[in-house]
Amino acid sequence: MTTSSQVKKKVKKEDNKKKEVKAAVGKTKKDEIIKAIRQMNVLELSNLVKELREEFGVEALATPIVAQASGAPEKEEEEKTEFDVILSEMGSKKIQVIKEVRKLTSLGLKEAKDLVEQAPKPIRENVVKEEALKIKETLEAVGAKVEIK
Repeated sequence: MTTSSQVKKKVKKEDNKKKEVKAAVGKTKKDEIIKAIRQMNVLELSNLVKELREEFGVEALATPIVAQASGAPEKEEEEKTEFDVILSEMGSKKIQVIKEVRKLTSLGLKEAKDLVEQAPKPIRENVVKEEALKIKETLEAVGAKVEIK
């Protein structure tokens, strides 16, 4: 006579064998599917994907675009090399400012006077940084307010 514990062991062994068989069959099916997919061309794969979506009601999600992680740096802003010197205000020493503007721009007396009186106006455009700073310093020394852009 067999005891209940022996029966339980026997049933457990049979269950384990069934699970192993199911796993082996499942693995075999998966392998067969993968093998079949590898043999398909692009058009057949596309049709398969469409059919799977319809069969299982799955919708494709848009894949997010990921920024490049490589060492390629993004474009940095180009460092400005040319500047505009702008007379913001003529200040209290109008005549001295007009004289300096004439020297810096080679304008005539009337043109320089008009330019100074119509401030804010550009004195010089597209000059290098060093020259722009020099012009600013010269005009500020005689009381004018100057901006560099």
